[in-house]
Amino acid sequence: MLEGTYIEQRVHESRDLDLIQLIDLDPKNRAALESQALDFEKPGLAQHYCVECAKYYETDAALQSHWRSKVHKRRCKELKQPAYTIEEAERAAGLGKEGKRTTSVYRPLDAPEVAMT
Repeated sequence: MLEGTYIEQRVHESRDLDLIQLIDLDPKNRAALESQALDFEKPGLAQHYCVECAKYYETDAALQSHWRSKVHKRRCKELKQPAYTIEEAERAAGLGKEGKRTTSVYRPLDAPEVAMT
């Protein structure tokens, strides 16, 4: 291999976990995904689909092998955890309402102090 060159790796795009949890794992949607009509553009004519991993397989044997794999089991374990909400993400970024510091009231330097009674 020449110095300074690299081979661009193929990035596997798959559905996000939150989309799978909210949409694909719904019983109606899951049944529709598992029994799709023939599609000549997709691998295995869209007949062998893993809902949890959002991936098509060529044969039923390949799908059965995938179900026993570590990749599938790891993905199922990740799907059992609840998805993060927008509020949790904002709190993690420091934008949430809990734990905010109270801001002091702005007072110009030349303004006289008023005693509160």
